[in-house]
Amino acid sequence: MAKLVSVDFTPVAQHPFFPEQHMRFADIGLSDELLRALSEAGYDEPTPIQAAAIPQVQMMRDIIAIAQTGTGKTASFVLPMIDVLANGRARARMPRSLILEPTRELAAQVAENFEKYGKYHKLSMALLIGGVQMGDQVKALEKGVDVLIATPGRLMDLFERGKILLTGCEMLVIDEADRMLDMGFIPDIEHICTKLPTNRQTLLFSATMPPPIKKLADKFLTNPKYIEVARPATANVNIEQFLVNVTPMKKREVLRNLIRSEGATNAIIFCNRKTTVRELNTSLQQHGFSSGEIHGDIDQATRQKQLEAFKSGAISFLVASDVAARGLDVKGVSHVFNFDAPWHPDDYIHRIGRTGRAGAKGKAFTFVTKADEEAIEGIEKLIGNKIERLGTIAAPSPESEARAPAKRGRKPAEPKAKETRPDGREVSEAPSAPKPAREKPPAKPVREKAAPNADAGQTDKQSDTPAGEDGWNGPMPGFLSVSFGTS
Repeated sequence: MAKLVSVDFTPVAQHPFFPEQHMRFADIGLSDELLRALSEAGYDEPTPIQAAAIPQVQMMRDIIAIAQTGTGKTASFVLPMIDVLANGRARARMPRSLILEPTRELAAQVAENFEKYGKYHKLSMALLIGGVQMGDQVKALEKGVDVLIATPGRLMDLFERGKILLTGCEMLVIDEADRMLDMGFIPDIEHICTKLPTNRQTLLFSATMPPPIKKLADKFLTNPKYIEVARPATANVNIEQFLVNVTPMKKREVLRNLIRSEGATNAIIFCNRKTTVRELNTSLQQHGFSSGEIHGDIDQATRQKQLEAFKSGAISFLVASDVAARGLDVKGVSHVFNFDAPWHPDDYIHRIGRTGRAGAKGKAFTFVTKADEEAIEGIEKLIGNKIERLGTIAAPSPESEARAPAKRGRKPAEPKAKETRPDGREVSEAPSAPKPAREKPPAKPVREKAAPNADAGQTDKQSDTPAGEDGWNGPMPGFLSVSFGTS
């Protein structure tokens, strides 16, 4: 089994090959077919991680690449892999390369990159993810694939069924390694690595390097090149960050108020729990916002449909769990709202990294309750800065709630005074008019110890039921009329 011999920890900006001036893709030895595909996609210059990693991959070196989200690291292994695998032939059930991703969305996005950049190469690819039928995946494996992109769970499942042989794998990519750690996939990855050839090339990409990931690298990488393009866990300088003090019962109202006051036209709203995602999305839709949801309990086809609707602008707001926190590249996201403060500080970096991409400006708001203070301290310690606090934001008034945009395709309702409950439902602000009291015959004195001149029709203080309504309510008996001199 391969062991770590030595690691070059020199930051990439200090490496001799790192350019002082702008570098072009044509300068780093990519094939003409790749350069053509890149040009058609609108890319001419590599990002720092691409400029540093691609030459090392081409030289068949193992690498450890530390880069924050949004730096273009996916292309830093996809592009050289296409050229490296251009020569060779795939065999049935024996993929030539393997890319491990923590989530279905990331795996699907890597597959899209291979299709886009490898369209002038004749490489076969298979995508193994959960939430879809195995049949088509097994058929693709039977034909033989050059590139296998998989989540650990589905890969292990098919491997145990005897549908995959990993002995012919020449290259392994472990992407988002720290996220793999958070999701509990490290034991699976270690098991997968033991089934691969020891003389393979291994590329490990991560935003941070916690001790378990360092241990994984020590065990399975051989003399890797260490590449770092930014200090681990730093936030994008193009993102304005704010903390919003809020009580748990007012979160939804404050969120709606912030969306309106910020003029947010598209945003991702992160929640910690899947149930919160569902409930918040329903609440936003009830208040006239065009929103969708994405979380682990939704089947893959629906998740992809929601994501595409958000990318195309068919919906403006995407309520998501942390399955959307890493690697998803959606252009033009103006805002990120952390409806729940993230439990892990690293997740904060990846959540807010969905905005401020490709040099654009972005804003990130994180809601803070008293229970979140410890988590916020961990985030500020990680990023090395204090985040500006906006103080307690008042919930929107009933009048502003009444001015909420009407739902698409429906006639606006007549304006009414509205009050919003904590669960997001609206109820009428004005109390319902009391039912008119039934007319009764004039009160007659009865032989009781009642106060003189008592009004028998007076309303009981404990209810809206007139006093005496539960007693006799029929005609006056004759003997009472005689006794009291009435006619």
